[in-house]
Amino acid sequence: MKTAFLFSGQGAQYQGMGKELYQQEAIVRQTFDEASDVLGYDVAALCFEENDRLNQTEYTQPAILTVSVGFWRVLDEKGIHADAMAGLSLGEYTALVASRAVTFADAVALVQKRGKFMTEAAPAGTGKMVAVMNTPAETIEAICKEASSVGIVSPANYNTPQQIVIGGEAQAVDQAVALLQAAGSKRMIPLNVSGPFHTALLEPAADALAIELTNVGFDQPQVPVISNTTAEPMAYEAIKDLLTRQVKSPVRFYESIATLKEMGIERVVEIGPGKVLSGFMKKIDKNIQTLRVEDSQTLADTLEALK
Repeated sequence: MKTAFLFSGQGAQYQGMGKELYQQEAIVRQTFDEASDVLGYDVAALCFEENDRLNQTEYTQPAILTVSVGFWRVLDEKGIHADAMAGLSLGEYTALVASRAVTFADAVALVQKRGKFMTEAAPAGTGKMVAVMNTPAETIEAICKEASSVGIVSPANYNTPQQIVIGGEAQAVDQAVALLQAAGSKRMIPLNVSGPFHTALLEPAADALAIELTNVGFDQPQVPVISNTTAEPMAYEAIKDLLTRQVKSPVRFYESIATLKEMGIERVVEIGPGKVLSGFMKKIDKNIQTLRVEDSQTLADTLEALK
């Protein structure tokens, strides 16, 4: 059975994430130590001890990457490999590490800077994001276009066919919400996020990231990695451009799953904190078997299922 790995994105973080497998698996501890050496602070303390930094984007991103790479390395050590990979936004960097297109050391340094650039481009309070439920994508796109007369607003995450997130400047997002209500959208959920990610407001972050990417070496992915931006496998020569565009472009998650399905994928394993992607999978395609690795129990269940 063909299997894909899916890697967690920002928002999945929580205090204590990764602690159980950190205590049980030497390779997870090594991963945390490696991240701490690169970043210059204790990543285990960041993830396991009460603090106010874990939800700050420039700390969140390296923390989730470290936890997810640690979990993936456990599977890798046990000889479990994927036929394809994808990640939700930040998770794309984990997928590139797992496909051996970039080293973990380079990736963890890069996502710390990415988080910093994103925060600087859209400081807290500059915009908002709202999840629009059970509304056709075409309707949402047309209404965002109409509301753009007030300011920047656009679809930011195509999570499932029933859940599309819009983001942008607060006034324009409010206008889009009012227009969507008038058009019959019944359920919209404001998201508790630190900025309007994956919208044009992140253009300065994309520009800064592009400069940073010139200093990072990438290799040909050994396993296809599906791009959030195009929902197609990333060509080696396009990786830097796609990572630059990804910051300010919508995440096409459910289209990425359709691509995996076309590639013959029948099973996915969500790797990293939380179960957001497993939840999306239930809404996207119930026929694809979905497993997880987040702690010792989900690891044992997944290993059993993959035998």
